[in-house]
Amino acid sequence: MSDTSIPTDAELRERLTPQQYEVTQNGGTERAFTGIYHDTKDDGMYHCIVCDEVLFSSETKYDSGSGWPSFYDAVDNSKVTIREDRSHGMVRTEALCATCGAHLGHIFPDGPAPTGTRYCMNSASLNLKSS
Repeated sequence: MSDTSIPTDAELRERLTPQQYEVTQNGGTERAFTGIYHDTKDDGMYHCIVCDEVLFSSETKYDSGSGWPSFYDAVDNSKVTIREDRSHGMVRTEALCATCGAHLGHIFPDGPAPTGTRYCMNSASLNLKSS
């Protein structure tokens, strides 16, 4: 993480777009095929939009057809916390930034080899930095 302090709620409301705030702080989800990274093929590292922690690499990004940026692995599994999400009448696995707790998206067991995992993330929770 480039800055060791976690932003306050007021700082986040000032810095993030309303959608970025809704997704990361309230567990919202952007509509499929609307996020800026759902079909991006640029090389680089995907950072948490809130705290700048490196979470995913473009090397593990793939087109899942879901409409959200999907990765088959995190850069370091200790950087992504998972927890059960029972919202919306479903049981899913939620992915959160381990550093700041920002909601990133959900994890599904239908990804490609070598992990079989699909990290289905919201573009609004990520910031791609070119390599």
